[in-house]
Amino acid sequence: MRKKVCMIYTGGTIGMVPTESGFAPKKGYFAGELAKIADLKDPSMPEFDLIEYDPLLDSSNITFEQWNQMASTIKEHYDEYDGFVILHGTDTMAYSASALSFMLENLDKPVIFTGSQIPMCNLRSDGKDNIITSLLIAASGRVHEVALFFGHSLIRGNRAMKMSSDGLIAFESPNYPPLATVGIDIEYHESRLLPHPKGRFRVHFMKPVRMAVIKLFPGIQFDLFAPIVSENIDALILETFGTGNIPNYANSLPPLIEKAIENGTSVIVCTQCPQGTVRLGAYEVSSSLEKAGAASGYNMTTEAAVAKICYLVSRGIERHLIASYMEDDLRGELDH
Repeated sequence: MRKKVCMIYTGGTIGMVPTESGFAPKKGYFAGELAKIADLKDPSMPEFDLIEYDPLLDSSNITFEQWNQMASTIKEHYDEYDGFVILHGTDTMAYSASALSFMLENLDKPVIFTGSQIPMCNLRSDGKDNIITSLLIAASGRVHEVALFFGHSLIRGNRAMKMSSDGLIAFESPNYPPLATVGIDIEYHESRLLPHPKGRFRVHFMKPVRMAVIKLFPGIQFDLFAPIVSENIDALILETFGTGNIPNYANSLPPLIEKAIENGTSVIVCTQCPQGTVRLGAYEVSSSLEKAGAASGYNMTTEAAVAKICYLVSRGIERHLIASYMEDDLRGELDH
């Protein structure tokens, strides 16, 4: 019996058409493009149903509302399909894949994000191969997590980063090896995959979260960020240098961090480096963050950190406890 996959089309480059204002999604267009792909009718391919959202969005416009919509669709149809493929724009795909990884607890079926860098209406579109392979992976029964397939690699959704705006190898997983590599065959790396969950499948929906992300740079004037830090925000992510290092001229940042933590804001330290991990206290210039009570994001991507904070706040975790939860591995998003 042929496997059956639910394909969810949210928008993005893969189904866009040229307009006077640049490429944009067009309602009803994508189904016609799928019908042109003869390989999808091959007996070795799984059957699939297409759910097209309305409105279709450029992924720059994705918010927690669309994350909830995707999670709701999967919840509604979870028992009807062997797996799910989510077609999504590339700009925020890593954020959405991270978010769904936390929202879908005890997921026992593949949820595969994919898309394209070149629209299907153009020659040389990478969309066709990404769709075909994602459908095969979603029907395989080998994956029990949210993953992202792009450019011959299947990577964990909450480990993904968009690394190129115009290359066909758009995504990488700098701190975790691929779950599967695709050449002539699809080679699954079993030891890297999350195991079958033991609990019941549950969906947790997102709520609006007050959060700020500050990327440090040489010469940064911290007083400009004082109004942000002093507000009643849930969490603050610092994108620091190297292993968690901050500039300590004038000793102006630590007091801001201390004030934020006193206000109940959780402060999470991530690194600007795509590869590597945060080690607070390894250098003198990061010890003040550790003393102030900031939490380490270890080797989490900023995308995963943002999604994880949204998830924890939405679960009702008290603001001052979020930092401690951020240091725990919940869905394979970090290594200590």
